[in-house]
Amino acid sequence: MAEEDSSQEKTEEPTERKIQKSKEDGQTARSKELNTTAILLFGALGLVAFGPYMSDKIYHIARFNLDVERAAFFDVSYMFSHMSASMWEAITALVPWFILVLIAAFLSPLGVGGWLFSTKALAPKMSRISPLAGIKRMFSANSLVELFKAWGKVLVVGTCAYFVIAFYFQDAMDLQNAAVRPAIKRSTEIVLWAAVILCASTLIIAMIDVPWQIYSHTKKLRMSLQEIKDEFKDTEGKPEVKGRIRQMQREAAQRRMMGAVPDADVVITNPTHYAVALKYSGGAGAPIVVAKGIEETALKIREIAKEHNVPQMEAPPLARAIYTHTRIDDEIPEGLFVAVAQVLAYIYQVDQYAKGQGVKPDRRPTMPIPKDLRVDPKAK
Repeated sequence: MAEEDSSQEKTEEPTERKIQKSKEDGQTARSKELNTTAILLFGALGLVAFGPYMSDKIYHIARFNLDVERAAFFDVSYMFSHMSASMWEAITALVPWFILVLIAAFLSPLGVGGWLFSTKALAPKMSRISPLAGIKRMFSANSLVELFKAWGKVLVVGTCAYFVIAFYFQDAMDLQNAAVRPAIKRSTEIVLWAAVILCASTLIIAMIDVPWQIYSHTKKLRMSLQEIKDEFKDTEGKPEVKGRIRQMQREAAQRRMMGAVPDADVVITNPTHYAVALKYSGGAGAPIVVAKGIEETALKIREIAKEHNVPQMEAPPLARAIYTHTRIDDEIPEGLFVAVAQVLAYIYQVDQYAKGQGVKPDRRPTMPIPKDLRVDPKAK
């Protein structure tokens, strides 16, 4: 029972298939704090970068709307053209800043989880509207973490605001004695840089939230040993089915191999343990191994060769060397060219003699085997 229970505990890291399936379902690690921080920080830096440009635009809009000739008040269409011009000027003032914030909104998801498009995430689920599920989420560990994050943001941003105010306090007090234009410029700088510092302080929360979200998502995807076994069976197939498929493949390959034996030029045997069927098409190519086997397979090759009058020749060292160093449809190794050529020449002379067109070979070929291709006779 203990072993069975341990197999159901989700202690194993998720497999690649489980992670991919969760992405297809629209589930991946996400950090809202990172996205919020990126948008706030880029927005504040955008105000610093485009602040002078935007202030000039606002200044021109103010002058354009306040500096109106008396005769324009009597023109009914003037108000609409005036308003259109002002709106266009305001849009051009805000477009660079909006583009920067939009880029931040699109790039921030790349930090954790990446871009993800899934229609399954939009599908309605009863668990989302179930009161019991909602109550369970309210008192879950994730809700407790969100509560601590909220208090953490208040603490971090509040502390940072205190130090910012303390740092700029004297500068703010000195503004009352400054001229209007320098005071406006300096106060704008103070406000903008204070905003940048306060937005940057949320990085602390994001740095804590990102590892937590990755850990939480990975923990949610963890699998039990049984789930991994079931997934392996679904992906790779059951072992008995795979074994049966491999057996059928071997049988099909053996049938194809045996079908090539009748077309062979010679079968070289051990004579009992090995059998290798060779076919030579002539030309510049070397003889090709069309069939080979040991024990029962070798016996079957010899039987088929005998049935179709394919010449057989006993040459144990050569049979072992060809069997060991080649695969089906391979050419024989270069080191065995001389030995195989002697065998083919000998078989040709015997065939010609049997037809009454030549002399009987006086001796068997020597069939030299290089040392690096020799095989121990005890090996099967």
